[in-house]
Amino acid sequence: MHEQGPGVDEVGVLPWQAVRGKRFVRKVAKRIGLNRAWATLIVVLSGLFAVSATITILVVSLDTVATDLNSDTSTINWALTGPMLAFGVVGPAFGKAGDLWGHKRLFLLGLLGASIFAALTAIAWNATTMILFRTLSATAGSATGPAAMAFINRMFEPEERVRPLGYWSFTTAGAPVLGVVIGAPIVESVGWRVIFVVQAPLLAIALLLAWRLLPETDRQTNVRFDLRGSAVLGVGATSLLLAINRGHSWGWGSAPVLALLIVGVSGLWFFFRVERSAEAPLLPMRWLRTRNVVFPTLSQALINFAYMGGFFAVPQLLEKGLDYSTSHIGWLIIARPLTFSIVAAAASVITLRIGERSSGVIGATATIVSMFVLSSVGVGSSDLVIVIGLALTGIGLGVAGPALTGLLSSAVDPEDIGTAAAFQQLMTQLGAVTGTTVMTMVHESTLSHGVVESYGYALWVGAFAAFLGLLAALQVKPLRR
Repeated sequence: MHEQGPGVDEVGVLPWQAVRGKRFVRKVAKRIGLNRAWATLIVVLSGLFAVSATITILVVSLDTVATDLNSDTSTINWALTGPMLAFGVVGPAFGKAGDLWGHKRLFLLGLLGASIFAALTAIAWNATTMILFRTLSATAGSATGPAAMAFINRMFEPEERVRPLGYWSFTTAGAPVLGVVIGAPIVESVGWRVIFVVQAPLLAIALLLAWRLLPETDRQTNVRFDLRGSAVLGVGATSLLLAINRGHSWGWGSAPVLALLIVGVSGLWFFFRVERSAEAPLLPMRWLRTRNVVFPTLSQALINFAYMGGFFAVPQLLEKGLDYSTSHIGWLIIARPLTFSIVAAAASVITLRIGERSSGVIGATATIVSMFVLSSVGVGSSDLVIVIGLALTGIGLGVAGPALTGLLSSAVDPEDIGTAAAFQQLMTQLGAVTGTTVMTMVHESTLSHGVVESYGYALWVGAFAAFLGLLAALQVKPLRR
């Protein structure tokens, strides 16, 4: 990439001449051998990592947290599901807000809110406050996702985006897994609260760096918020997922579950009705007729269904089914982010050679195989089999994620990039939350067949979702080069 490149004044992507701290950015970038676009990307992804790493950090420690807060595992599970759902549902509003007020401002506000609520999480006094603070922290932090995507699309030309999108994909999907690897030994040795004691100042440091180094982005004056759509989608998605989560314990025919199902389905139906007449919809209806918006997004959501569902199921399988220690589980799980980081870094080269559609197909196929490998794990299984299954999952999303995201960003108008990024984040997170909820429900519903077997059934569901993701990837239209 040449020194001036995209993202400088001449192409009008970022108003660098008006940026406070521009000279400092140039000095830092020159010293570390990067152009300004890549130096800025490092700052953005560092802040995004600090937010994302703790979204699922407690997955291996649910029993420990539940005991400490005098609650149960099923309830504390919402300290994981709530943040993931908030990260997706609130994202579109932040994407719009960034277009209106500037993505730097939203990025900074997101880091500030996430830092405050991380500190409050560390002193949570019961399950309710812990879940509330974790969800509010993720709600604020969700502003960093669309902002990071907006910076990438403003700083890099379409043909150059695959590589930075690979790093963005690794950060958004790999950071939560790395968080588990880091968090597991911390929780085992000093407790879960220390995680958030450390996260709060890290977010504050990221805030100061971003305030000093990030450039301002151009602002749009004609942005409108779809408040009705956001509210209806949040109510519908939350009600439906809560019904699925509670169905086994409350009874599928119970009044609360039936009421939640009705509210959930009605809310999602009403969401599409609202979007048809909204002045600035979260989901522009024309996108539903755009091949390279619908199918890449659907494929990513389904692959993430299996990826995150397996991310929840496998540690629980190893802990409850095979009686592995927390530290042992943490060392095994590192296979996923390790392979993900390697593959995501090489994704640009892979995709440029074989094309975005082929990358999506390969990624979905690897995810399917990983689910079947992990479903075969039982008493006497070697660590190598577990590592291979986890590594295949990392390879799958590492190959497919950047390619499918690149297809989406190339299929929308430049002024819709913020909305498209938020929509992609929304669907990916909904896929993740649905995967964890459905696969947990399958596990709980089949416990009578044995603990290990019940997790195997859940992983089969993940394999089926990834298969549907494969079918969706086959429908995308390859980009012309």
